[in-house]
Amino acid sequence: MTRIAVVLFNLGGPDSPEAVQPFLKNMFGDKAILSIPQPMRFLLARLIASRRAPVAREIYAELGGGSPLLPNTEAQARALESALADLGEVRAFVCMRYWHPRSDAVAAAVKAFDPDRIVLLPLYPQYSTTTSASSLADWTRAAKSAGLVVPSRAICCYPRVEGWIEALAALVRDGHGEASKAGSPRVLFSAHGLPERVVAGGDPYQWQIERTAEAVAAKTALAGLDWVVCYQSRVGPLEWIGPSTEEELARAGRDRVPVVVVPIAFVSEHSETLVELDIEYRAEADRLGIPAYVRVPAVAKHPAFIAALDSLVRSNLVDGPALDSGAGGRICPAECGRCALAGRSATP
Repeated sequence: MTRIAVVLFNLGGPDSPEAVQPFLKNMFGDKAILSIPQPMRFLLARLIASRRAPVAREIYAELGGGSPLLPNTEAQARALESALADLGEVRAFVCMRYWHPRSDAVAAAVKAFDPDRIVLLPLYPQYSTTTSASSLADWTRAAKSAGLVVPSRAICCYPRVEGWIEALAALVRDGHGEASKAGSPRVLFSAHGLPERVVAGGDPYQWQIERTAEAVAAKTALAGLDWVVCYQSRVGPLEWIGPSTEEELARAGRDRVPVVVVPIAFVSEHSETLVELDIEYRAEADRLGIPAYVRVPAVAKHPAFIAALDSLVRSNLVDGPALDSGAGGRICPAECGRCALAGRSATP
């Protein structure tokens, strides 16, 4: 019987108040996040983590003391295993970047499973050097260290893959219907932000976010849909891509229109959705007099999204490039010089 390992990559999150500071140190110690040389990166990461930990603990206290991201991702892994069961013995492994289970432990578990093929699937539909690239690079290191030599293919991105767009569009239609009771809604496609210099350096994340939003807006088939892309979770003194979600909430408040807030880059519920969107931005919407604030849930185990992951895995169980997009080739324009498939021509 064919044995297939699917490795699902995500950010990770602290599982207890005590884990918050080491989680932050791991994150800010990543050169994809802080691109300064050692030992300065290590020292600065430790300083940032110590300063941000108290506020972060308050955020996770709203969630019972830890992040729900791991159990939510495990649930997606089990759903994907069920969808792929006809292919043989399939096991989906969850691999987190900044908290457990991390690459070294997961690579050892995959090796013990002894698969015939491996598919590496980031749970970031839109590619960024700060997320998917970092996770895949760390996996390559860990797999080599574990002596894991198995035919593998990695999927870099899938911003417009059919089931992902279908799932989001269905959820947006539901949220739009609810918000319409208070007026003509505006849809805020909210994504985690990035510093402007990262995007200016050729990172394709913003371009891919915009393509996802366009595809979802079209798929809803809602005539005259009022929508905008915006960015949340700004930190530090750098200039970040915009407009910010706060700015768009302020505009909706001035226009006195209800809002439908859609996590356009997050596939699971975690602190940015359950605290930032559900608590902090909802309170801000109330303060601004927004007629209705409807937050669309993350796709989680939506059947269409699991079907999308299923199709991505199946299409990569063949010989081909070690790294590819969900569209079967490069999709990013030339100006995205840090595209995972840089050097290849874009597909039509």
